[in-house]
Amino acid sequence: MAKKKEVSVEAKLRALYDLQLIDSRIDEIRNVRGELPLEVEDLEDEVAGLNTRISNLEEDVKNLQTDINNKKLAIEDSNSLMKKYEEQQKKVRNNREFDSITKEIEYQDLEIQLAEKRISEFRAKIAQKNEIIDATKEKLAKQEQHLDHKKTELDSILKETEKEEKLLAEKSEEFSKSLDAHLYTAYNKIRANVKNGLAVVAIERGASGGSYFTIPPQVQLEIANRKKITIDEYSGRILVDAALAAEEKTKMDKLFS
Repeated sequence: MAKKKEVSVEAKLRALYDLQLIDSRIDEIRNVRGELPLEVEDLEDEVAGLNTRISNLEEDVKNLQTDINNKKLAIEDSNSLMKKYEEQQKKVRNNREFDSITKEIEYQDLEIQLAEKRISEFRAKIAQKNEIIDATKEKLAKQEQHLDHKKTELDSILKETEKEEKLLAEKSEEFSKSLDAHLYTAYNKIRANVKNGLAVVAIERGASGGSYFTIPPQVQLEIANRKKITIDEYSGRILVDAALAAEEKTKMDKLFS
């Protein structure tokens, strides 16, 4: 079986820097989107919640209207009974029957008063709920308008960057496969722990990119020789020489131009 070809340190450094350039560009694209996706999601949840609230309130109003109709029917029944009892009073044979029927009439009158009181209470509740419905609908209209604006903004950004981001993601995966698992894991760990996700930086004016700490000349020479992977003791980043960085940046610019 053929022995697997060993990848040189320089090749690993180039792959790492290429991967960093690609991932940094993906970071830039996602930073442009910023919090927009989360804002859209939050607004969608809020709009759904407002619609549910309106639906529940309208169901409450419907139920209250049913209660009112039922009380109106009860009033009609009581009025019918009162007329019946009043006719019966005209035909009574003694005071006992008269008093008994009078109590029934009084009872139905009280039932009517109670039903009318309940109707007034239900109508007051309906008015209150309708006020809340109107206010909620007004808020809903504003939030829907706000959501449409945010969606349009997000869709515009996605449309501009979707193709490039997809290509970058494919290239990121492609370059990651050229690294051994240990090195790729280390790269991602550094990216997660440093500012701006920069795990691999070039030496600039004798210091690591974004750092003010000078790198000793001997270490700079070792980095330029590309014989081993060097970690900056101050920032924790992987260091590459400026010439390699410039070459890989030019290559990446051509690749994505």
